[in-house]
Amino acid sequence: MNKNKEIGRKGELLAAEYLINRGYQIIQKNFRKNRKEIDIIAQINNTIVFVEVKTRLSERFGPPEDSIDDRKIENILDCANDYIQETLWKGEIRFDIITVKSSDWSILNHIQDAFY
Repeated sequence: MNKNKEIGRKGELLAAEYLINRGYQIIQKNFRKNRKEIDIIAQINNTIVFVEVKTRLSERFGPPEDSIDDRKIENILDCANDYIQETLWKGEIRFDIITVKSSDWSILNHIQDAFY
């Protein structure tokens, strides 16, 4: 596995742990459909939360969440729609972003309702 993918996976593990410690249940990690992916699917109460995790060494090139462009959002929405159709989910949904700083493996930010 290349170094960037390894760092990304470690960030996703940290984000999942962060969510669990806040009462979320992790439903699935790395849900893939047609070359599109959602990093974490979690549930809290009657809400399914689709989480995009961005891990960066620093904010030298701007905040990590700024790298989530319209195309990435469209891919996440499409993938989430596939998940909802497959599972017949009828409850609430939400799209969050969690950013992770890899230099000290800390959560930088949890942005709830980041887009939709």
